[in-house]
Amino acid sequence: MNFVAMDFETASGKRYSACSLALTIVRNSQVVDEFYSLIKPDTDFFWRNVQIHGIHERDVANAPTFPEVWDHVAPFFQRDRLVIAHNAPFDNGVLRSTLEHYNLPTARYLTLDTVKTSRKFFPEFPNHKLNTVCDELGIDLHHHHNALDDSLACANILLYEANHFGTQPLKNFVTVNA
Repeated sequence: MNFVAMDFETASGKRYSACSLALTIVRNSQVVDEFYSLIKPDTDFFWRNVQIHGIHERDVANAPTFPEVWDHVAPFFQRDRLVIAHNAPFDNGVLRSTLEHYNLPTARYLTLDTVKTSRKFFPEFPNHKLNTVCDELGIDLHHHHNALDDSLACANILLYEANHFGTQPLKNFVTVNA
């Protein structure tokens, strides 16, 4: 399997307020690389978001803006590339809104939501939050709401599912993000 697991953290309820981004790159079913960056958003921070992820306005004071980060990661978001996330509608929405906010071209790529796959394959779990799925499957999740740890955990969920159920059933969950 080849894919990229994506995770955003946001500074506020505004979808374009990305304050960190992580990518975990998987090739031939192995994690081969990771990318992480703080991002200086074009919005104020909301205390509740800070409480969740621990990123403060001072932490991103010298961080790159989203367009600067996008220059490095855009090649991962191509029509024939699979980009996954746990609760993909959120992360895909952050990406779409942030691209729109900065007047950058829309990214078109294949996507898969590991919340949906975990609901299908593990209906007996008490819920399908990232930390719960990781606990149930024995996947390490060191710092929940750290984008890099979350993207790695998401990648490991999909790899676990592929190893236990095969890749064919997962294809039903792949959609085009446009």
